[in-house]
Parts: sequence; C-alpha cells; structure tokens
Amino acid sequence: MAVALDNSTVRRLLRIPPAYYVFVLLLLVLWIARPHMLNLNVLGIFVRQVAPLGILVIGQLLVMRVKSIDLSGGGVILLINYCISSGTFPGASMGFFVVLALAIGIGVGLFNGLMVGKRRVSAVIVTLAVSIILVGFVQYLSSGKPPGDVPSMFTDIYNTKLGPLPTPVLFWVALSFAMWLFLSRTVFGRFVASVGENAQAAHFSGVPVERTVVLAHVLAGLFAGIAALVQTASIAVGSVRVGLDLPILAVAATILGGVVFGRGEGGVWGPFFGVLSFALLFVVMTAFGIGESGKLVAQGLIILLAAIFYGLRSQRH
Repeated sequence: MAVALDNSTVRRLLRIPPAYYVFVLLLLVLWIARPHMLNLNVLGIFVRQVAPLGILVIGQLLVMRVKSIDLSGGGVILLINYCISSGTFPGASMGFFVVLALAIGIGVGLFNGLMVGKRRVSAVIVTLAVSIILVGFVQYLSSGKPPGDVPSMFTDIYNTKLGPLPTPVLFWVALSFAMWLFLSRTVFGRFVASVGENAQAAHFSGVPVERTVVLAHVLAGLFAGIAALVQTASIAVGSVRVGLDLPILAVAATILGGVVFGRGEGGVWGPFFGVLSFALLFVVMTAFGIGESGKLVAQGLIILLAAIFYGLRSQRH
C-alpha cells in the first residue's frame, strides 16, 4: 500500500513542469542569500528584460504543441529592429512601425507554415534557414554596422508603469492570458491538442491538420513581430546582433514549462514560469557577481536537468 502511494505521489510530482521547481528553488536562494533583492522594483527590472522572450515563447509553445518548432524569431527581430532604427522610413508613426512589424512576422510565419505544413519540410531546417537569410539580409543592408537610434516614442512607452508594474510585463501577461483562452476555449485549441497527440488519428477524425500547423506558424510569426517591437524598445538602439539568442532560449523555456513536441501538460503558464525562471536566474547570477559566461553555463544546466526530468518521466509511463 505504501509503495503504491509512493508511486502515485512520484507520478503526480513528475507531472508538474520543471519550471515551477526551478522558480521556487531560485526564490529560496534569493530569500536566504540576498533577501534585499526580493524587491518589487528590482525584480520588475529583470522581469521587464525577459518580456520579449516571454512573448516569443507564446508563439513557440504553440508550434511545439503541433510537433513543430520555429527558430526564425531571431531573424525576424533583427530585421524589424533594423527597419525601425535605420531611418529607412523617416517620420513614420508608431502605427506604421507596428503594422510593418506584424506584417513581417505574419509573412515569415506564413512561409514557415506552408513549408512545414503543406510541403512537409523539416521545421528545424526551414525556420533556421529563414533566420539565416534574414540575418544575412540585415548584415548586407547595414554593412555590419549598427544602424542608428530607435525613435524615442518606443522607449517612452517601454518605460511606462501601471502602478509598480512595468507596462511590458503587463502586456506579456495579457498576451499569455489571451493565448490560454484561445487554446482552452476555442475549436482551434482542440485542433492543436489533437494534432499534438496524434496527427494521423486527428486527420482521420476530420481535424484539418495542415491548416492547423500553418496557422500555428503564422501566429508564432505574429508573436515574433510583437516581441521584436518590445525588444527594440528595450534596447533603444539599432543592432546587428539583437535577438539572435532568443529562439533557443524560447525553446528552452517552453520545454522547461512542460510543452515538449506534442505534449502540452504545461499549457501556457508552464512556459510562462519557464521565462520567469530565467529572469530569476539572471537576478541570482547578478547578486552573486557571476558574469555572462556563468549565466550561459547555468542556462545550459537548467535545460539539461529538464531533459533528464522528462527522460525519467517517460520511463515511468
């Protein structure tokens, strides 16, 4: 009886995404070692820095739910950053840049979706190739030099707060909530779950598998465009390197949050806490004076532990 109870408890614990364990562990480390860092203003700064990553993760979790992946976000962010900071569109309004960013994101997402969903091309190859092409295009246009400054209207909005909470963080939370509603309350959400569980069975059940995969990539591209706007506002300058590490971090945060190529136990909030875990990791590393190389090692270890976690859970099933 005790053994059965223990096995049941272990199974329940293994169903909880690793992001929650990592988040609690990092909070405990801060509370014990650097309690003064658990300040809403301090935490708000670090959480605001990961808001672009959090928005990109919303799209990433969607494509991973349909057993795909999108690595083109870095190229999308870089191209949009260039368009905004290069002076190519002098005197353009905020509305123009928003529409341009969303159009670029949707266009790239549509191409990815058609290649993956219709042509059955490897998602890793297609989206990585698209990212490389976009990066090369920006490098050519800029001659490898940072293009210029971002219009002040972006930083003005980025630095606003609603009470003690930064506006970019609230925006990220709102988008996450909207995606949660979209996946849990709509027919498309049921299609996504069906494709993730078994695409062939979903097809014979009448689910439009190809259309679901294409739309998932289009939405991922849309969120990449939104992330690009927030990322550009956060750094306030043009760059030829901005955003290139975000797609890998987005995949890591998504896996950490319990969404693993078709399996979506973590829903939307698991990956959300995966991103928060990275934010807390940066707080802990900064508090202990650990540099960028140490942060990279810590990120890699967290991803490795998440992979081991899912390996153990698979053995239990």
